[in-house]
Amino acid sequence: MVEVRSPAVRRRELGAILRALRTQKGFTVEQAAAQLMFSMSKLSRMETGHGVAGPRDIRDLCDLYGVTEAAERERMMQLAREGKQAGWWQGYDLPYSTYVGLEAEAIAISDFQSSVVPGLLQTADYARAGHEGAMPRLSSEEIERRIEAKLTRQGLLTQANPPSFRTVLDEAALHRMVGGRRVMGTQLERLIEAAHLPNVTIQIIPFTLGAHPAVESNFNILEMPAPTPGVVFVEGLVGSIYLERSDDLERYREVFESLQTIALSPKDTIDAIVAIKAWFEELKTAPGDLPHLSGRA
Repeated sequence: MVEVRSPAVRRRELGAILRALRTQKGFTVEQAAAQLMFSMSKLSRMETGHGVAGPRDIRDLCDLYGVTEAAERERMMQLAREGKQAGWWQGYDLPYSTYVGLEAEAIAISDFQSSVVPGLLQTADYARAGHEGAMPRLSSEEIERRIEAKLTRQGLLTQANPPSFRTVLDEAALHRMVGGRRVMGTQLERLIEAAHLPNVTIQIIPFTLGAHPAVESNFNILEMPAPTPGVVFVEGLVGSIYLERSDDLERYREVFESLQTIALSPKDTIDAIVAIKAWFEELKTAPGDLPHLSGRA
C-alpha cells in the first residue's frame, strides 16, 4: 500500500493551526468571523477540519492573526491545497470515507468491537458475509467494491512505519459464525497471524467477566501526528459520530485502557483463538457446545 497524505488530516492540521492562532490573538469565533466577513459556521468548519479553506481565506486569516513569516504562510497555503486533493478511497464512494482518510495517517489506532472482527483484520469472505447480512441490501458489485477498499486499507498494518493497532474484542466476536464454520476458521487464522505483527495487539474480553465499560458500544480512537488532534469514531446503526473534544478523547482513552486491563493478555488471547479455531475445524460438537473462555482469577 502506498502511503498517502490524507486530505482529511491536512484539513484538521490546518484547522488546529488556525484555532491556535485565533486563541493567541484573543478573538472569539464570532469576532474573527466578523472581522473577515465570514459566517461563524464557515470559520468553525475550517477550524474543525470539516470545511475547505481557499487561498484567499488563508491570506485573510494570516493578515488578521499577524502571520507575516513567508514560510509559515506558505505552509498553511500548502495544507489548504492538500486539503482539497482526493485520496485513493474517494474513488470508492464509501459512506465512511472521512474515517478512512483519518485512519490513513493515524500513528496509533485503538479499536473496541463488541460482536465482530475489526475491518483491518477481516478476511474477504468474512467481510462479504457481513455485507450480505446488512441492511440496506447492497448489490454484489458494490459489496465487491467495498471489500476491495477494505483490503487496500489493511495495507496500513504492514506498510513502512505502520501505526500501532490495539484491538479489544468481546468474546462474542469469536463465537458469531459469520459466513459459516469454514469462513470463521479462516478468519480466526487471520487473527492469529495478525497478532504476531510487532505493531498489532489483540485482546479478548471473556463472557465470564460480565459487564464492562463498553458492553453496548463500538469505537475507534485515532491518534494523529502533532499538531493534529486525535478523534474518536463511534459507530452506530443509524449513523456514526466523531468526537473531537479533549474531554471526550480522554474519557474514551480511559475506557480503552480499562478494557485492556480486564481482557485476557495478548498471549492468552492467541491461545484462546487457537482453541476455538480447533473447535471449528473438528466440526464434531453442536454450536451450543462451543467452549467459553475463562476470565482472570
